Amino acid sequence: MELRQLGSTGIDVSPLGLGTVKIGRNEQVKYPQGFEIPGDQAVSRLFELARELGINFIDTAPAYGSSEERLGRLLPNRNDWVIMTKVGEIFENGESRFDFSTGHTRRSVENSLSKLRRDHVDVVLVHSDGNDMDIINNQGALEELHRLKQEGLIRAYGMSTKTVEGGIWIVEHTDVVMATYNLETDVELPVIERAHELNKGVVVKKGLQSGHAASVEDAFRLVLTQPGVSSMIVGTINADHLRSNVDACNRVINYMV
Repeated sequence: MELRQLGSTGIDVSPLGLGTVKIGRNEQVKYPQGFEIPGDQAVSRLFELARELGINFIDTAPAYGSSEERLGRLLPNRNDWVIMTKVGEIFENGESRFDFSTGHTRRSVENSLSKLRRDHVDVVLVHSDGNDMDIINNQGALEELHRLKQEGLIRAYGMSTKTVEGGIWIVEHTDVVMATYNLETDVELPVIERAHELNKGVVVKKGLQSGHAASVEDAFRLVLTQPGVSSMIVGTINADHLRSNVDACNRVINYMV
């Protein structure tokens, strides 16, 4: 699987990234079926398989339960992976709450570094609650991430956005945007197109509609052939699903060549 540039960040990522919410949390998640959180041995095997299949990009977040801590303990050769985490959302006692203050942002990144057992994080995104422009205009999270980048604790930053207006602002002022794009909705396509114009990193979320996509291969084709898209995050804890996703991804990419 040939790596792609994440905009102008200097970071290269696999076109398929592994989402890790399922290794750390099974409450209040939007998947078709419930699931049990896998044990350490199963998670280790999943990581090893992902690397064998050419995946180098992992998506996590403090709101994903024990995901960051398990990555730190179980990820083989963890400094060889590109890790993207987030700030802003906290999931406790079965509920999400949000804090976009400068103080919380710094503490969140420091906690992530400790759990991930790394001296820096490759990408950190603000985990939007849907009020993108309020976060941008009235909260301190993005300014603090900029400072943390200057200090060398993160390599690139941006936001997982939920509006076109917020997404376009992010690609015009930061490094990376995470946007929704799939067979059912292309509302955020202008964000991806603007990012492509400016050579900013684009990571697509919900590309398989949280497991509801009618055709996995058609979904990969839509997303990965769209100019500007660097990677598409897909979460799984099933080895067969991971192999199937990689096979579909490779068929799309090989057809493009």
